[in-house]
Amino acid sequence: MDEIKLLYKEAVDLLKQLITIPSFSKEEDQTADCIAHFFDKKQIPYNRVENNIWATNLYFDIYKPTILLNSHHDTVKPNSGYQLNPFDPIVTNEKLYGLGSNDAGGCLVSLLACFVYYYNKPDLSYNLIIAATAEEEISGKNGVEALIPQLPTIDFAIVGEPTLLDLAIAERGLMVVDAIVTGIAGHAARNEGENALYKAVKDIEWIRQYHFDKVSNLLGPVKMTVTSFNTENKQHNMVPASAEYIIDIRVNELYRFEEILETLKANLNADISPRSTRIKSTLIDPSHPIVQVGESLGSIYYGSPTTSDKALMPFPALKVGPGDSARSHTADEFIYLLEIEKGIEFYINLLKGVL
Repeated sequence: MDEIKLLYKEAVDLLKQLITIPSFSKEEDQTADCIAHFFDKKQIPYNRVENNIWATNLYFDIYKPTILLNSHHDTVKPNSGYQLNPFDPIVTNEKLYGLGSNDAGGCLVSLLACFVYYYNKPDLSYNLIIAATAEEEISGKNGVEALIPQLPTIDFAIVGEPTLLDLAIAERGLMVVDAIVTGIAGHAARNEGENALYKAVKDIEWIRQYHFDKVSNLLGPVKMTVTSFNTENKQHNMVPASAEYIIDIRVNELYRFEEILETLKANLNADISPRSTRIKSTLIDPSHPIVQVGESLGSIYYGSPTTSDKALMPFPALKVGPGDSARSHTADEFIYLLEIEKGIEFYINLLKGVL
């Protein structure tokens, strides 16, 4: 059997196995076991950190630069719209159904196939590390962020996420901000106090109308949305002494979170506190060799509105993979079998251009 076709068959078989195993974020131990078993069958030594499995190519050389191949094996929980069993890998009309088939199982098994293809090839220009990681769907700290310090120095990464094999060179960052406005309590009938709700409404109107100056060609403007509002009051006749709201902020690559926070502090009545500044906006230069090879294969580059583990990587990373992001987290999730086959071929040819 042709090597690529054999890799494709093994990739589909592995994906079917992974679909049968629930692997919600923080509960990925059994899919980690399954991936470890795959390496055992291939007689490829591997390492495990928490539920992250990683391996290096046979001729790994500490004096060579290194490429990380990464995708995740955790999933979200199936939504209520499912008609099919999310853990039953059904193939119908050349589609493979199942939770995690598209996000990001198809990418993961395609990258694994690509790694196997290059595993024992000597004289590569780069080392290869493959990492199947956990907790991506919740941006957890025990996923790729915990793994990277255990790895050799990485020069750049290919992150497997469904992009229709186009090149997501930029990615929006995400910062969630909790805001608390303080007033003075009073009786509504006597026009007492300082209404925290009114102060919060002024903040929210400012957020709605404000536009940050720097607009990205790839990602557009910074986007701020108030997504939740609450006061302490449960009765009608008390002026609220405090009000709380939440801001969802999607940042382009032209701003640091610190700049965004400084602007908010200068213009809002609220005391603000970011929940995290870990999920940064990222950009790999369009002139980077791996991007140029991707373009030569017919892919276009773009800015992705969704986040991934690319945000947690302190080195350049290109997000690309088979499948369609529009199918992620949907009911009766699926990936076309042809997408997996094309994904394996694409990853092999993408690396061939730099190896």
